Amino acid sequence: MAEQASINRIMAPLLERCADPMLKQLQKAVSAMPGERARQLEGLLMDEVVDRQRRALVLGPIMSMFRPRSDGIEGVVFPAGVLPRLWKLASAREPALLPRLDKEGPHAIRVADRICLAAAAAVRDQPEAVWPESLSSPAERSRGLIDLAASLDLIHLARKGLSSLDTWLKRPDGDQVAELRLMIRDSAEIVTDGAQRVLEILFSHLDDAVLILRILTQASGSAGRESFLSASELAGFVDRLIAGVIGRVERVGAFKSGAAPIEPVIEDIAWCSAVLAELEANLQLQPDSAWGRSARSARVAISKRLCTLLRTSEKLLDGALPLVRVRIAGGMSREAPDLEAPSEGEEVDAARELMRLVGAVRGPAGVFGCESERKQVVEILSQKLSRYAEEAIGAVNTGELANPRHALDLVSLSADFLTLLDEEEAARTIRRRAAIASRPKRPSGAARAVA
Repeated sequence: MAEQASINRIMAPLLERCADPMLKQLQKAVSAMPGERARQLEGLLMDEVVDRQRRALVLGPIMSMFRPRSDGIEGVVFPAGVLPRLWKLASAREPALLPRLDKEGPHAIRVADRICLAAAAAVRDQPEAVWPESLSSPAERSRGLIDLAASLDLIHLARKGLSSLDTWLKRPDGDQVAELRLMIRDSAEIVTDGAQRVLEILFSHLDDAVLILRILTQASGSAGRESFLSASELAGFVDRLIAGVIGRVERVGAFKSGAAPIEPVIEDIAWCSAVLAELEANLQLQPDSAWGRSARSARVAISKRLCTLLRTSEKLLDGALPLVRVRIAGGMSREAPDLEAPSEGEEVDAARELMRLVGAVRGPAGVFGCESERKQVVEILSQKLSRYAEEAIGAVNTGELANPRHALDLVSLSADFLTLLDEEEAARTIRRRAAIASRPKRPSGAARAVA
């Protein structure tokens, strides 16, 4: 028994630090080991798994608040180190109830809600044990303890709300909207700022932050009334979204082609597009309001930057697939593909990035008022790429090139660019013709001999 207790003391802190995937790997590895100690360790691992399952059921509605939002939008966030401490203290207050969490059903939910009340009491009675001073600044800790206790007070309402979250985000009927407003009213009766707090819990479960607007307008009955929502305690959610737009506008404006990957810029433009469209759809922003001015300023800034990038794409294409002057009959000359140009390198990479952007912003460009310019750019680029590929394949078919394989690599690059522009049919045509051109040609003499 003493040996088992010693193993428990050593292993318990280590197992607490293991992520779920690592815990599963350990279970699998230990199960294949022989011996009594392996069985003891296997038992410890199973106890840890069961404990985490119970914790997930009890604290599930707020567990997403123990990590920052992936989109960078401000939200209520608690230090990750608080979670295991909170659960240990809460579960220790109601040890007899823990086995009842293992059976699914309404009774397990009632037990979970009761343990959450014990957790709220632990936060208020033992703040040092729940949230050590070393985990954050004094001001953050003081405010965080208040937020955590209040969230635990409301977790039973949030748990019910999360089951209806998908419905509220779509097209809820009158009864479903009434359910949402009842949750908001009940929250306000439990905690003074309960409406905002319970919505913070729902917000932490939304990967797409802008969707909170649909909840806000239904919860407050302010659909289409910006002035009502801007004066309410829920205005902070919109302020955060506007701040997120402004931050992304700055990043898009600072982007320099070729100096950094384009994918984050595309994501920022798409995100701003979605937020601004949702703001217009849900709040009908007034032009002279603070929100309206911020949205208009963001739209203009991204529109200008996007148009500049669209125009730059043609120049970069010319650098990636250059043309050279070739002599034709007499003293005349014309431009033709430079089939000795490199098929990879900085210029090619920069052009590829811009082609990707031009194709990817088809939807957002409409929100920013530059879809017509984008279409014109796509048409120009497509014509250039198709003409380039046609002439390069023609040169390969003459059989006079010193390096036809390299020329076909350049043709393949032009097809890749067309794919990025979402001109897939033209790209398929080029690849098909290139495949035919790459086939070895039989000598004409051999063909006559066979005949």
